[in-house]
Amino acid sequence: MSQAPTIQETKSKTIPMNVYGILVIGMISISISSILVRLAQGEGLPSLLIAMSRLVLATISLTPVVFVRYWDDIRKLDWRDLGLSIVAGVFLAIHFVSWIYSLEYTTVLVSVVFVTSSPLWVALLEWFVLRQKLPRLVLVGLIIAICGGLLIGFSGGGGAVVEGSNHLLGSGLALLGAIAIAVYLTVGRDIQQSQKLHILPYLWLVYGSAGILTLIIVGMTGTPILGYSSQGYLWLVAMTIFPQLIGHSSLNFATRYLPATIVSMMTQLEPLGSAILAYIIFSELPRPIQILGSGIILVGVMLANLGQRRKAKRKSQSNETS
Repeated sequence: MSQAPTIQETKSKTIPMNVYGILVIGMISISISSILVRLAQGEGLPSLLIAMSRLVLATISLTPVVFVRYWDDIRKLDWRDLGLSIVAGVFLAIHFVSWIYSLEYTTVLVSVVFVTSSPLWVALLEWFVLRQKLPRLVLVGLIIAICGGLLIGFSGGGGAVVEGSNHLLGSGLALLGAIAIAVYLTVGRDIQQSQKLHILPYLWLVYGSAGILTLIIVGMTGTPILGYSSQGYLWLVAMTIFPQLIGHSSLNFATRYLPATIVSMMTQLEPLGSAILAYIIFSELPRPIQILGSGIILVGVMLANLGQRRKAKRKSQSNETS
């Protein structure tokens, strides 16, 4: 989430030999997220509890380091930045709750493809809210992604999804998760780019805000926290360690040394990795039209991502010459 270097900056910086290995580890960790969610759901854990546990456990894990090393930095934050961090946390909670629920209703491939379409929505938010010009490549990518979404939407049910699933609802929930994470990234951009906070205390603030919100919802809905199998709780711990802490930390480390385009393109491999694992573990094979539609969406997202990076590069070059 920290601001990534440009290609020129990366060339002048020594890249550690292990950075690519760490990036691969991060992508594998993130790709198993949907698998761990499905395994926890299979043990009878409610989706809302899974979302809450992931956020609360991640917050608890970061708390000792934040209190020892970064508490003074947090105390120096003004009310505006603190408020933005909390708002970002609210949208992060919406992201996790809606996406995890989507896995009850549709295939892993479709769910992950839709939820990783966030670069499209970040670009649209910049255009609609920040009044920034929408690059042509982003517009082309958006049109292509919509076509892929329509293919999936009209594909009907499919794959090894539980009986009684609602494929269209699952796609819609995953899409809501993508839009929510786009708002989360946009809201937190000022704090990230200004480097007022190290990444760890910032994550602690947003994870904590999201965790408290989901904990309140769990209490209001009467969702049971205890009484599940030890295997189910083990999946919750694994979800916190691998996708939440190792996965996202690895990507943030990689963005310090590699161009954002490379890291962003790597993240678009998540649906492929998740789909392969879903086939191996759950024998889940989406319909051909769903696979085709997912591939089309990925192409659209990659084009939009490339368009955004080109815009950022031109802006950086313009600032250097002015």
